[in-house]
Amino acid sequence: MKPALYPCLWFDGKAQEAAELYVSLFRNSSIKSSNPMVSYFELDGNPFMALNGGPEYQPNASISFYVTLEDPEELENIWNELMVEGEAFIPLGSYDWSEVYGWVQDRYGVTWQLSLGKVAEVGQSIVPLFMFCGDQQGKAEEAISFYRDVFNGTEEVFIARYEPGQVKLDASVVHARFKLNDQLFMAMDSAVPQPFTFNEGISMVISCDTQEEIDHYWNHFTEKGQEGVCGWCKDPFGVSWQVIPSMLGQLMSNPEKAPRVGAAFMKMKKMEIETLVNA
Repeated sequence: MKPALYPCLWFDGKAQEAAELYVSLFRNSSIKSSNPMVSYFELDGNPFMALNGGPEYQPNASISFYVTLEDPEELENIWNELMVEGEAFIPLGSYDWSEVYGWVQDRYGVTWQLSLGKVAEVGQSIVPLFMFCGDQQGKAEEAISFYRDVFNGTEEVFIARYEPGQVKLDASVVHARFKLNDQLFMAMDSAVPQPFTFNEGISMVISCDTQEEIDHYWNHFTEKGQEGVCGWCKDPFGVSWQVIPSMLGQLMSNPEKAPRVGAAFMKMKKMEIETLVNA
């Protein structure tokens, strides 16, 4: 079984509030568990995590969520709610690539691309989209190749490129779709300069069953990337990953064991399952 893979959204004290808003907007959505530190929830069956990490980081549009909706009224309703205290990057309207489309940053800094279409044609209703910009400008295709090496069996579903001379920046990928551990992702090179790039505001969590899996992902990401603490690291393109053992939630839910386990992993960079279990 392949390790579970899902996004983590960083907030300053508003993780549960944000999670409650999101599950109220999308069908087949619910909060699975919540505490003052973290909320786990699903949006149309797609798992997410919301983390109260403090004021240090904020989400930005380098990682957005591409949402395919089949009902134009539902799309407009979601757009209107996300626009409350939000900002439209691309106004809701008709474009060459979609009859109805808009790109919005919500009140918490999370960005959503809403598009009218058929979910079956895309393959997943809500898809994380990596936009390579800032100091990672033009590296989408290189990154996809890197991820295909890291995630065994990664499938490139679709890739479209800019025409020669279409943009003045270092940009080749207009839109790409690829799968990591059976989860669909999208990527693009920004067509215009951006004042931001990847940060810890949105990270990807890999929930591993074995130490071998943890070692595999950690070593690949940090070889030319950067080690963090408590299972956090950055890959060579600056994307943040949390490589954690799947049993961590179970260990932390035990009132007797949780303080010892927490003290143990706070001292770690790469997670060590045996040390956590012994704690």
